[in-house]
Amino acid sequence: MMATVNRESYAAAVEKLTADTQKATAAQIAITADEILSVARLLRGEPRLRRALTDPSRSGTERGELLRSLLSGKLSAVAVDALVVLASGRWSAPGELLDATERLGVDTALAAADKAARLADIEDELFRFGHVVAGNPQLAVTLSDPTAPVERRAKLAEDLLTGKAQTGTLQLVRVALDGLGGRSFETSLSKLVELTAAKRDREVAYVTAAKVLDDAEEQRLAAKLSDIYGRQVSLKVDVDPSIIGGLSVRVGSDLYDGTILRRLNEARQAFAK
Repeated sequence: MMATVNRESYAAAVEKLTADTQKATAAQIAITADEILSVARLLRGEPRLRRALTDPSRSGTERGELLRSLLSGKLSAVAVDALVVLASGRWSAPGELLDATERLGVDTALAAADKAARLADIEDELFRFGHVVAGNPQLAVTLSDPTAPVERRAKLAEDLLTGKAQTGTLQLVRVALDGLGGRSFETSLSKLVELTAAKRDREVAYVTAAKVLDDAEEQRLAAKLSDIYGRQVSLKVDVDPSIIGGLSVRVGSDLYDGTILRRLNEARQAFAK
């Protein structure tokens, strides 16, 4: 979680970007997101630049103008202006500016998807891609390998998803490959699913069932969870026959395990004592 001063710096950049893209099309906002994410990748590979842009001995204006001098003519004025506001803010550590830049790019990508009415599609596509990767150990190792060039892994993901997923999904998968906030690829994908759902004002519930749930079962479960959490819930269902029966549901840090497998394991442990 961002410190108060960092949140204020981030909010100022968001406010600037929101004002400047108010009349932009979804495609134009998506391009701005790409530009901001490209700067996040630059900052990730340039620790000296991160330190210079968060140097407390320099004024916010000096730090902002340093970044402007590097980016002007290479990115759109909209992206540059928002990033200058971000760099002009107060940051307690160089890594926090990187995280904020990356998050600004993600939030901008989600704003583009929202304007195009594609948020629900992207949320589902990110989840399904994560599920496909998790089910293929060789693919999971290849995409998660931090020693392999990101561009090569991104090309593989693009080949797998082109024609099957939204452009915004491809954009966010690339963020996951970079490692959102220093997370692993798998954890980054999950975080992006949750951020996409949050943009729709929804919680994400990861459900493991022994068999496919029918529509009525999903609706009952979603309604029950919505009552508990006070907002709509987006179900992400995985079928795993090994749990035998019942359901396992995870929402954030909350886990509800009502599987028969859990009960059998508890009974086995009780008999072993």
